[in-house]
Amino acid sequence: MKKHTAYVSVGSNLGNRLANCQKGVENLTRAGNVWLRARSRVYETEPVGYKQQDWFINLVVKIETILDTMPLLEQIQSIQRDAGRTHDVIRFGPRVLDLDILLYDDLVLNSKRLVLPHPRMHKRRFVLRPICDIDPNIIHPVFNLKMQSLLNRLEETGQRMIEFKCLDF
Repeated sequence: MKKHTAYVSVGSNLGNRLANCQKGVENLTRAGNVWLRARSRVYETEPVGYKQQDWFINLVVKIETILDTMPLLEQIQSIQRDAGRTHDVIRFGPRVLDLDILLYDDLVLNSKRLVLPHPRMHKRRFVLRPICDIDPNIIHPVFNLKMQSLLNRLEETGQRMIEFKCLDF
């Protein structure tokens, strides 16, 4: 069975944010078809887009999986629903759990349900900094640039991040 490498962002800004993220990662690997290979540091991050909400907890995980893209997406969406996430009323608004596939091998995909690499990852400090914790030399398959280069290109304004010290993750 072919194994694929994927990077998934994990975030929450409702309830016990850290516990929501922890449970999301645990549930991702629980089915036995996804294995955790690395995890970034955990960050508290300023909301992007819709500002009238609490800050998020964000991190990125590197996984290995035997799932193709659509079954992986379905598994992720099921985990989000089980965590209590409902249809997003406000774009970029509050959420109990947000799991996004950022990269899947070096696949470039543009379907109705899934775009890979994630279409806004190169604009998001809360994605690029954690992915650089894991490996700053990952190449973005569309821009053909290292993740560290994409992070370095971001403007300093907005998207504030603070490392979230947690001993139990």
